[in-house]
Amino acid sequence: MSDRKNKLPAETPAVNTRKFRESGRGLKGKYNQHNRDISCKTVFGNSVLCAQFLRDNLNMPMLKDVQPEDIEDVSERYHPYLGTEFNSDSVKRIRILDIEKGKKDGKTEPAFLVSLIEHKSFVDYDVSMQLLRYMICIWTEYRREMEKTSGGCSGQKGFRYPVIIPIVYYEGRQEWTADRHLQGRIRDSSDLIKWIPDFRYEVVRIHDYSDRELLERGDEMSLIMLINKIQNAADLEQFMQIPPDQMNRIIQNSPEHVLEVLVTVMESLCVKIDVSAEERLQCVRKVKVRDMGYLFENMEKISIQEERRKTEEQRRKTEEERKKTEEQRKKTEEQRRKTEEQRKKTEEERKKAEEQRKKTEEQRRKTEEQRRKTEEQRKRAEEAEEKLRAAEEMIRRLQEGRA
Repeated sequence: MSDRKNKLPAETPAVNTRKFRESGRGLKGKYNQHNRDISCKTVFGNSVLCAQFLRDNLNMPMLKDVQPEDIEDVSERYHPYLGTEFNSDSVKRIRILDIEKGKKDGKTEPAFLVSLIEHKSFVDYDVSMQLLRYMICIWTEYRREMEKTSGGCSGQKGFRYPVIIPIVYYEGRQEWTADRHLQGRIRDSSDLIKWIPDFRYEVVRIHDYSDRELLERGDEMSLIMLINKIQNAADLEQFMQIPPDQMNRIIQNSPEHVLEVLVTVMESLCVKIDVSAEERLQCVRKVKVRDMGYLFENMEKISIQEERRKTEEQRRKTEEERKKTEEQRKKTEEQRRKTEEQRKKTEEERKKAEEQRKKTEEQRRKTEEQRRKTEEQRKRAEEAEEKLRAAEEMIRRLQEGRA
């Protein structure tokens, strides 16, 4: 690596890892999002690593030779606009043009472009809107800055805003499935497409690169990406198989400020895999003396196969428990089904009995009605018979009176 490539701009502060080390204490293997963001901000806050990242991962001719001294970190300028939402992101001004070249044809062309690097651990389907908010803030701040030096310049025909390259640095294992265009987040309407703003963001997914590809690049940023790929026991086992001399060659001439960032990244890895505090210190010392290839040589042995066996045993027990629970659920469901069937049968029998009762009651009512009618007929017959007897008695008396 050339001296120019390793040179750190004078105004860039040294990396302070103390705060990050303290934030990781006592996590017992839980590698939370806050620590990931701190680590990424530390990495991209280093101009050497940022230059390597842009050269290695963006297929842009104007960035193929970008050097640390071409990069200015301006992230802090945007905290007043976005506050804590912006804490994990990096904004860089990258010098690409001569000042005089930008003045041709009466245009006020910015002598730089802007890279906006957003860190993600999971797929975020609203990231294009998030990036748009950041981009508006960057352009707003640029206008304010230019108006300060030349009042009214933004209202002139030749005034131009800088190009912003939005980048998502993605560490997740899942494929990135979010739409990479802003228009993909807006209501679909082909008739209105010309009124919908659009831009594309780049995604650098670390799992798109094999360990071999990253090692062949031979720079510290790719080594950091290789370390950040470690997310489970299998990844760690694969990392430990890397020949020691390959990693040592990468860091043998690394500037101290870059080595300090590697220390921070390695501490994050130690927190992630839950090593003891003493082992973590040993690991850090190895990195500092550029003996990274033998990183885990003196650490308490981490048996990947044993971890796998324990995990498999736990998985088996969990599966057995799940089967028992499922079997119990099936039995309960079967019992519920039988009870429901019995309830239906009982209900059906009750309905039949109720129908039979209604029929019997109807028959009884009809019989009672018939009996009532018969009784009425009997009474009428008796009354008629009584009247007949009275008439006969009257006739008899009349006949006797004549005699």
